[in-house]
Amino acid sequence: MACEMKYCSTRGGVHGWDFRDVLFSGFAPDGGMFMPESLPVLSSDTLRCWKGLPYTKLVVEVASLFIPTQLIPRDDLEVLVGEALSGFSVPEVVRIVRLKNGLFVLELFHGDTLAFKDLAMTCTVRFLDYFLRKENRRAMVVVGTSGDTGGSAIQSAKGIPGLDVVVVYPRGRITPVQERHMISCVQDNIHVFAADGSSDDIDKPLRHLFADQDLVKSHGLMSLNSVNFSRVMIQLAHFIYAYLELSGMEQTDADAALPELDVVVPTGGAGNIAAGYIVKQMGLPLKLVAMVNSNDIVHRTVTTGDFSMAANVTQTLAPAIDIQDPYNMERVFWLLLGRNGASVKIMMEEFQRSHRHSLPENHRKLLSQVLSTGTVTDEGILEIMRRCWNENEYVLCPHSAVAVWHHYHCPHSPGVNRCYVATASPAKFQATVQRAGLTFDLPEEVLALNKLPTRYQNLERSHSWCKDWEDRLREFIQSVSVVRKNGGTYYTGN
Repeated sequence: MACEMKYCSTRGGVHGWDFRDVLFSGFAPDGGMFMPESLPVLSSDTLRCWKGLPYTKLVVEVASLFIPTQLIPRDDLEVLVGEALSGFSVPEVVRIVRLKNGLFVLELFHGDTLAFKDLAMTCTVRFLDYFLRKENRRAMVVVGTSGDTGGSAIQSAKGIPGLDVVVVYPRGRITPVQERHMISCVQDNIHVFAADGSSDDIDKPLRHLFADQDLVKSHGLMSLNSVNFSRVMIQLAHFIYAYLELSGMEQTDADAALPELDVVVPTGGAGNIAAGYIVKQMGLPLKLVAMVNSNDIVHRTVTTGDFSMAANVTQTLAPAIDIQDPYNMERVFWLLLGRNGASVKIMMEEFQRSHRHSLPENHRKLLSQVLSTGTVTDEGILEIMRRCWNENEYVLCPHSAVAVWHHYHCPHSPGVNRCYVATASPAKFQATVQRAGLTFDLPEEVLALNKLPTRYQNLERSHSWCKDWEDRLREFIQSVSVVRKNGGTYYTGN
């Protein structure tokens, strides 16, 4: 299947790109997001064959469905994925913790920055490095982050000779550990900006930069947000892994229908939800639940059809999902509407122009059939963190608590297992852990962050902040490119 795999834009204006083209892109030239033109099918036989595979080998199997061997031969793919996932703190890379009363927690946070982003980021950066070395060229990653993506991109890419990484984070809206994972990295290829605004504010000038095709092409600009399909592709694996481990499929006859598995995901930019819906379309019998905090656009879209941004992003105890623009929902809409790029283009351009779109009731019903939702307040987050500790002596991070709220407030369907996605370690959110009246011993590597030197630049708020940030970043990108072409080094200042 992968030998024929081509990619297109969700807005219908781009077709026939290969994986390498998509890997080195951000948004598609027509403003859409890249998706496979067709999806491989996961048969019952394939799933049974994959049962029992180590997580790293499962990632290779999944990636090989989407990356042709003429681009990355199978032996090379195995080496790249193996190296990418070799530095995780548990040998199995991801871990399922089985707590009381059917509370199964999928821990995805055992990488360098203690967040699920490390799984896909490390692999994606290895793919980039593979092509950059092969083609003897450079690229520049530009990333806006709500907290975890930036640190993961930096830790995965630091020191790679052909890659510069520019990260913009929302100052004062992330935790000290999240910030330290970014600003304490002083390698020459890492450039960090602290912006006086929200993560949604940051996305606006970045979209303008990626829309400038001359800038993109002349400086090799690309994204490592979950805009990049490679990130979403690797995330397919943890849904499949959870299914193989928790669905009970091994107890069913070979010719019987596969059992369902509920997967509950804390949701911000909706990258995990997009990945879950893709594997559902590939044939995995999942029931997806997106849990959100007070930034509840996904919940409102599913329950009322109100796909509109609130006036401001609400700061909550789960900052990595403090997002009002869940951009990966565009991929979900595209699949939901039968790959109708023209309809998605109209919908998303209206949303980008006015920050609102009313989903027709027939579309909302379709969406509600494949995705359930719920919303959790800060008090609800603290309640769940305490309750989970009291019952299991297990500390959840606030984002994972958003998901686990569903366990305590929405009874299981009889005979259906349920998996809760834990996206980050509580070590990153000490203030919230303490506010819940709990303690969590910080790992040595987290304590060491405070002793490291820091380097970053500020993006101040102004009356014309969006244009000012865009101009500042554009000039910076151009100046870094000039230095690199002359074979020099570039050091940002505080």
